[in-house]
Amino acid sequence: MNLWEFLQRRYDDMIEAGIDHIWMVGLSVLLCTVIGVALGVATYQTDRPREIVLAITSTFLTIPSFALFVLLIRPLGIGAPPVIVALTMYGLLPIVRNTITGLRGVDPAIVESAQGMGLGRRQRLLQIELPLAWPVIMTGVRVTALILVGIATIGAIVDGPGYGEFIFDGLARVGSPVAVNLVLAGTIGVIIVALLFDTAFNLLGKLTTSRGIR
Repeated sequence: MNLWEFLQRRYDDMIEAGIDHIWMVGLSVLLCTVIGVALGVATYQTDRPREIVLAITSTFLTIPSFALFVLLIRPLGIGAPPVIVALTMYGLLPIVRNTITGLRGVDPAIVESAQGMGLGRRQRLLQIELPLAWPVIMTGVRVTALILVGIATIGAIVDGPGYGEFIFDGLARVGSPVAVNLVLAGTIGVIIVALLFDTAFNLLGKLTTSRGIR
């Protein structure tokens, strides 16, 4: 059976795995964005806390994914929960770093002008600094999404949903006629999901960025 015939026969399974992959990564990116932006906003003005946050989120990326997924089985069980927690940990660094970079890159003269106009600290942050830093933050979100789409496949080791099931099933059947088709199907699915996320966040970034700073 060639790959095209295999995809036709497993079409429903491919769609189901794609939906699972998308919602799992999407939820993880949402959590990363909320936590990452909050950490960036809380630490971008102070050196020591900023260094600590960046060091911790950088350390998360050094943890081997196989090991982290397995370690999370004990407190979270198997399936989607350990995968979502692990993906959230892996995805924090680009968002935290870009939030800090974007906010620190805002022209101090603009902030001072806003302060002179009577805007308080929160108003300056919400109305001036975050909107100006938003394109940089969205770049971090896009990077995080693409990273997590790939890492999510490894979640199949703890029975996580998504295209990792196809890839790991194929690897378990190495030597059989269907093995290559399973791995290729999973890989194609991951690529399509990555393209969808990249397109969606590119569009979202344009829609949520004011025309004056695009």
